[in-house]
Amino acid sequence: MSSIGGRVAAVAVAVVVVAALIGFYVANLTSSPPTVSAQSTTGNTVELTLKTEAAVGPQGGNPPWVSYLVKDDQGDWVHSTNFKVPAHSLVHVTVYQFDGESGLRNPFLSQVQGTVGDTMTVDGKLMGSIPPDEASHTFAVPQLNLIVPLPGVHEDAENQCEDGPCDLSQAHRTITFTIRTGEPGRYRWQCFVPCAAGFLAGFGGPMQTIGYMDGFLEVA
Repeated sequence: MSSIGGRVAAVAVAVVVVAALIGFYVANLTSSPPTVSAQSTTGNTVELTLKTEAAVGPQGGNPPWVSYLVKDDQGDWVHSTNFKVPAHSLVHVTVYQFDGESGLRNPFLSQVQGTVGDTMTVDGKLMGSIPPDEASHTFAVPQLNLIVPLPGVHEDAENQCEDGPCDLSQAHRTITFTIRTGEPGRYRWQCFVPCAAGFLAGFGGPMQTIGYMDGFLEVA
């Protein structure tokens, strides 16, 4: 009986440990970072400035994870993927892209969609699409039919940033685009490039964690 009781106790302890780990994992996935508002400019236009880093470093709770960051109205970079923009306005987005090329599994995502003119600029050049194998990330809001592919830093570029915080003296791509917001709402956005190194199929970890490669666009 004591042997059976010992096994039962061991199983009970294992169940408690597994439940605690699952709870911690779910809490980590669903915990919400602060919401950062776009910066007002003139008229009905605001500016939203983002960057992507191959490894967020000390700025985030998981230093090796790939991540987005956003600039606040004080000019500081904030580790958050929750952005607030006004309804019925133009949002001019600038993305400083420090990560390398990963490639898309679905070429459909290499087409710019949902921006003003269905275009973006990459390092000052107007573009409507990129070669699928040059993509590093995407900024996509499915509910708004918005897809913006972000080309990566070429592998032979000098002075690349491997760990954040990255700055503009290091190799990067500059992507700009403008979106027009409509009615108020809370819209989920996501990166659809499998860029989570070390995770199954590249879609685990930071790819499914708010604060890294997905978040919410608050239109208010």
